[in-house]
Amino acid sequence: MLKTVLGRFKVIGVLEGISFLLLLLIAMPLKYAAGVDMAVTIVGAAHGALFVLYILAAFHAFIALKWSMKKLFWALVASVLPIGTFVFEAHLNKEIKAGRMYGSTQEANQARRAG
Repeated sequence: MLKTVLGRFKVIGVLEGISFLLLLLIAMPLKYAAGVDMAVTIVGAAHGALFVLYILAAFHAFIALKWSMKKLFWALVASVLPIGTFVFEAHLNKEIKAGRMYGSTQEANQARRAG
């Protein structure tokens, strides 16, 4: 899964989405309800790093897999919505099953030659 551009993007997206939910649903309530500031410090730093990785992975997919500007736009929008990365991954999975999305440029080129 981590050997392809799309595989890396999907894994980073899931991790980014989980970190965002942990930040919103656990760390922030701990900070404001129980005064545990360290939760936001730790989870926030992890989420920030994963957010940056997600943005970089989206641009890598945009370039390597020749995504449209529209697809890149929705990937970036997904990064700022609490469950956006999960919804965007579901969309990608539908495209993969329909044969419109590939994990590498080699796979895409093979599909174009075969079709």
